[in-house]
Amino acid sequence: MMEPKEFFIPFSGLKRGKHEFEYEIENTFFEFFGYQEFNGAQIKVLAILDKMNNMMELELSSTGKVNVDCDLTGEAFDQPIVSDLKLVIKFGETYDDENDEILILPHGEHQFNIAQYVYEMLVLAVPQKRVHPGVLDGSLQSEVLDKLEELQPKERKESSENIDPRWDDLKKLLTDK
Repeated sequence: MMEPKEFFIPFSGLKRGKHEFEYEIENTFFEFFGYQEFNGAQIKVLAILDKMNNMMELELSSTGKVNVDCDLTGEAFDQPIVSDLKLVIKFGETYDDENDEILILPHGEHQFNIAQYVYEMLVLAVPQKRVHPGVLDGSLQSEVLDKLEELQPKERKESSENIDPRWDDLKKLLTDK
């Protein structure tokens, strides 16, 4: 599978020091990875590569929003996301990306692709349970919420007459410690 070319960072021609790369992420980026959980995406990613003599450090940060469906109501809403990722890039005999925080590139390599790291950072920034803000503050009106309210179990009012007095003695055991 060919990775998006705009995410290749050619570090061999760069001077030592910090270099910035900016990316605009839309839903087509996620479709490339086969991820179809988002209805839309508008995310800005800033990559800062700090090149040193024998290694590099990459800092990824993102801000933006993804349009997702609420897990409770099915209503679409914009979920704001903010995320960061730090990566140390070293050189070795073979390519190794097993560690989440260290990438080892073979000697003689002149570029690397950050698309997979950007993808993972953004997908993990979205909460597992997606709840519409209108559900949380009670301002959302939808048929699904009305139906959930209707089907919610009603609290039973137990009268003291129906309670067996033996239960009162057992409750005393819990508090007599």
